[in-house]
Amino acid sequence: MVNGEVVTGNIEVQAHQAIKKSGIDLREAGYGPEQVVRCGVWLDDARDFQSFNKVFREYFGDNPPARACVVSSMVVDCKVEIDCIAYKKPAK
Repeated sequence: MVNGEVVTGNIEVQAHQAIKKSGIDLREAGYGPEQVVRCGVWLDDARDFQSFNKVFREYFGDNPPARACVVSSMVVDCKVEIDCIAYKKPAK
């Protein structure tokens, strides 16, 4: 979503936007993608998994966080939704 509106486009366009938005939220909370330990992914269509996975690897590389991916109809008209859990060791 941008300014409360769903980004139109295919799964890759929406996946890029969802991951970028998650990254902005992480940075605002003082975290980075290397501190993401788990992602939950909801896809509107199971056939989009390979395309989504290609985009996911662009952001998380060869050592991605744990991930759960399910197929679910969405409340709004979008193809993907993502949530992330990040962790960093407390400063001593």
